[in-house]
Amino acid sequence: MAKIAILGYGTVGSGVYEIFQDSDFSKKIGESVEVSKILDIREFPSHPNPGLFTKDFNDILNDAEISVVCETMGGLHPAYEFTKALLEAGKSVTTSNKELVATYGTELLEIAAAEGVRYMFEASVGGGIPIIRPLASCLLANNIERIAGILNGTTNFILSEMINNNREFDDALADAQARGYAERNPAADIEGHDACRKIAILASMAWGDFVDYNNIPTEGICDISLTDVRYAEKFGAAIKLIGYAEKQDDKSVYACVAPMAVECNNPLAGVTDVFNAIMVRGNYLGDAMFYGRGAGKLATASAVSADVLDIVRMKSLKKPMRWETGATKMLEPGKKKWAYIVRTKAGQKEIDSEFNPVKTVTGVVESETGFITEPMCEDEFLEKIARVGAVKYIRMLEN
Repeated sequence: MAKIAILGYGTVGSGVYEIFQDSDFSKKIGESVEVSKILDIREFPSHPNPGLFTKDFNDILNDAEISVVCETMGGLHPAYEFTKALLEAGKSVTTSNKELVATYGTELLEIAAAEGVRYMFEASVGGGIPIIRPLASCLLANNIERIAGILNGTTNFILSEMINNNREFDDALADAQARGYAERNPAADIEGHDACRKIAILASMAWGDFVDYNNIPTEGICDISLTDVRYAEKFGAAIKLIGYAEKQDDKSVYACVAPMAVECNNPLAGVTDVFNAIMVRGNYLGDAMFYGRGAGKLATASAVSADVLDIVRMKSLKKPMRWETGATKMLEPGKKKWAYIVRTKAGQKEIDSEFNPVKTVTGVVESETGFITEPMCEDEFLEKIARVGAVKYIRMLEN
C-alpha cells in the first residue's frame, strides 16, 4: 500500500481526499493508495477522519511511510519551502500550484532528479485537462512548433458573456464574481498574469529550457469593449485571451499573453463559458487540441490524483520530467509578425497610404472604420499606426 499526504485541505486538497476515499485504484496500478496525513492549520471537528489532520509539517516530513505528498496550498510560501524539504527527504510531490511551478520549477525539478524522486504538476496549467503529460510523453516524436491556448476560465466566461449575451465587461465580471468564477480581487485573471504563468510552464515543457514568465509581455482583457467584440464579429472572429508561445528558426522563443481575434473556423473560437482549450502544433502531428474544465474542485483534484497514481505505478522511472536551467533566448516582441484588426477615425486615403487592408468594414460606430492589416512585424505596425491614428487595435491569431 502506498501512503500519501496532503498539504492544505482547501478546495483542491479536499477533492484529492474524496477521490482516494471513493476509489480503489489497485487494479489500475497494482497497489492501493491511502491518505495517511493532512496538513492544515484549521480545525475540522466534523470530518469523518479527524485523526488524519496535523498542524505540524514535520509530522509528514519525518514519516518514512509517506512516499508521495500532494501540495495543494497555493501561493509561494511556505509551499516552496515545504516542497523543497520533501523532495530533499526523498518524497515525490504533486501540485496544482502554477505560481510555484512557474517561479521555482527549475530548482525543484533539479532536486527531484538528484534525489531520484518526482515533481509533477499536471494540474498547474489546465486544471483537469491533461497537457503536461502529453507534452512529456505522447508528443515526444514531434518538434513542437507552437502552443496557443485559452488558459483562464474566468476571462473566457467574461468574454463569452460579452460575445453571446451582449454584456459589458464590468457587468460580466460582476456575474463571474457572483458565481464564484472570479475572486474579489480578479487582477490575476483579467490582467493576464494567471495565463502568463501557465504559458511559461507549457513553453518550458515543450522546448526543454526554462521560460521565465517575467520575460513574457502580458496584456489582459480590461480594455476590451462590446464595440471591439462587434468589430471582431464583422470580420468573422471572436475575441479570446490567448496564451501564445512559438519556437523560432533561430531557436529563440516568442511568447505573449494578449486578447486576440480568433477566426471562427479555428476551434478555439468556439470555446465558451469557463472551459479552457490548448492547441499544440507538432511538425508531424499538426494541430491537436486539449479541451475541458480548467478549474474546479474535482476536475483539478483528478489531475493531482493522476500524478500520484503515475508516481506509484512508475516507481522505477529513470528519467523524470525536467527542463534546463538558464535563461531562454526570447524573440523581441517587436520582431513577431501579426495581422491586426484596427479601429480608426482616419479616412480611406490615409489608411491606404500606410496599409494595404485585407478587408474593411464601416457602420459599427459612426465616423469610424475597421480594417485588417496584412501580417507585419509589430515594430513596423506601430510605426504605421502612429501616423494613421487608431481608436483600438487587436492582434489576430494566425490559423
